[in-house]
Amino acid sequence: MNFAKLFFFVFACFVVLSTVSGAPEPRWKFFKKVERVGQHIRDGIIKAGPAVAVVGQAAAIAGK
Repeated sequence: MNFAKLFFFVFACFVVLSTVSGAPEPRWKFFKKVERVGQHIRDGIIKAGPAVAVVGQAAAIAGK
């Protein structure tokens, strides 16, 4: 719970800093980086799905 509050606070600070900066277009596009990380995580989960299913089936067979 405390980690979630801390993460939200840090994220809010980044948002405020990115909107308050005087530059018309920031060089470091924070939201694009975050979106890209989310896409990589999603793709990793999709690719790992079949492997996790096989491990689950193997564990079920071994447990019988």
